[in-house]
Amino acid sequence: MNARPDRLHPTRRALPATLLGLAAAARAQLPAGDDPEASPRWQAVRAALFGNRPIDSAPGGQVVLTAPRRADDPAFVPMALRSTPGTLHPDTTQSVQRLTLVIDNNPSPVAAVIDLPPDGALPDIETRTRVDEYTFVRAIAETRDGRLLMATRFVKASGGCSAPPGGDDAAVQAAMGRMLWRADPAEVSASLASGTPLTVQWMVHHPNHSGLAMNQATRQFTPAQFVRSMRLWQGERLLLSAEVDFALSENPTLRFRFVPRGTGELRAEAIDTFDRRFSGSIALKDLR
Repeated sequence: MNARPDRLHPTRRALPATLLGLAAAARAQLPAGDDPEASPRWQAVRAALFGNRPIDSAPGGQVVLTAPRRADDPAFVPMALRSTPGTLHPDTTQSVQRLTLVIDNNPSPVAAVIDLPPDGALPDIETRTRVDEYTFVRAIAETRDGRLLMATRFVKASGGCSAPPGGDDAAVQAAMGRMLWRADPAEVSASLASGTPLTVQWMVHHPNHSGLAMNQATRQFTPAQFVRSMRLWQGERLLLSAEVDFALSENPTLRFRFVPRGTGELRAEAIDTFDRRFSGSIALKDLR
């Protein structure tokens, strides 16, 4: 039988056995009205990632998590994590240095840990995820002075991690590692002229197989292979660094915002569970 994803991914290996042994508790479909702090999976993740550090509910929009209450497609669930402008200023010790996305009832609950350098991307990240069961979803922001702030949503979706991949697998494999970039050309011009934030969408072609989907023709599970690390620069300036999991959908995508410093090109690197390294770059003037 093929190796399970938790034997392949360093984030999973780092989590304690108590977390990996909570699959039965995660099977419960929690109604939206239940207390999010009562989730046993969350309690294990919290202890593994944050120990006894206090985590406060984010008041006044300091941290916002956007996700649908009921997903149209559990394999492509849009989610956004952001700090509302003006509540946590980027030039203070209270600015966000890390965003963590947790999907409680997924087989691997830690979907992404995104580090934001002081002069890097803004705390405004969007992505597409897989959701395997009705679950609480959490965005935890860590500020530079050590505070932890959390926003929580309940999402109704099921089967996202075991859904078969879309498209022709041979074509997907052939395109693996190719990177696509998108931005509004008018916004690019305005940003370069005035120093205002620029929004860019970055996608890495990769099947991001979870290891949980069965090939209906062979009746075998498709082996796990997924992007585990994503890094992005403008020139030599690091914008963000992310440790991610198969919870990100096929063709992992990050939509981010940053203030360009000069006209240096965007450079990116992604590494998957087979230690394959993929890289790409694009000049800001070529963003479309």
